[in-house]
Amino acid sequence: MKRKIFIIGAITIVALAGAFLFYFFYLKNPSRQVLARVNDEKITVEQFNKELAKVENPIQDMYKEEPNKLLEGIIIKLLLLQEAKKQGFSTPVTTYKDAEKDSRSLEESIINEFMEKKFSSPPEVTREEIERFYKMYKDQMQGKPLKEATPAIEQYIREAKRQDALQEFLGELRSNAKVEIAEDRLKKIASKPAESNTEEDFKRALLSGKPVLVDFGANSCIPCRQMRPILKELGKEYGGKASVLVIDVYKYQRLASDYGIRLIPTLIFFDSKGKEIFRSMGAMGKDKIVEKLKEIGISS
Repeated sequence: MKRKIFIIGAITIVALAGAFLFYFFYLKNPSRQVLARVNDEKITVEQFNKELAKVENPIQDMYKEEPNKLLEGIIIKLLLLQEAKKQGFSTPVTTYKDAEKDSRSLEESIINEFMEKKFSSPPEVTREEIERFYKMYKDQMQGKPLKEATPAIEQYIREAKRQDALQEFLGELRSNAKVEIAEDRLKKIASKPAESNTEEDFKRALLSGKPVLVDFGANSCIPCRQMRPILKELGKEYGGKASVLVIDVYKYQRLASDYGIRLIPTLIFFDSKGKEIFRSMGAMGKDKIVEKLKEIGISS
């Protein structure tokens, strides 16, 4: 009897172990996990990660926090590939070197060939459109007469029309496609957004009796994200002498409005009494920030 119980127990353990291994190595395998289906064609977590690896920081970190944005780009690319193949476009392998190419490079070649043919005819630009544009933006033409400004205006209008046609085409592709996104899985792979300071942190800093450097920016702003490592370093270097804060203007819109923020990033320097003494609109290098801090009497 004991032997029988032992055998049954052993079988149960083996079965559970097998189920665990199947779940972990098969179902949990990134190549098996589907993020989206586009006209019944899969986009897996593995494919998503490969595309993510191609992107440099800080954009890569932004995509990690909002993976839906990168996924949407992958979906559009797949739709273009599907449409190109439907229209008979392909890139045959003709040489040994071609056979060694990454399949994604071949896919991009198909898409490029398809798009070049589809948008091969330049949009027409009428004389009336050029004259209307010139009249509207005459003050910005640096005194150039219409005849001299015409080539640049024509090129600008043509490119704008090309972009409009492209967006319209992509919009139609997307709306006519059958796209299913695994929202729960997409949420699971999203990383936590970069933290910023609160309005309360800002108010406390102004009353601390120490100088304050505040970066009014946003997580979605590339120059803002590029400055984050610099500000983090400065926060450590000036720890007891000054406060270095990051305020997200979209979270604290009223605060941004109170301080007249019109462009991000905007860096504002406050003295020890909480009075603004300098501001810089746009990204600012570490050397220039340190130089400005020294000007107001703060050294690391």
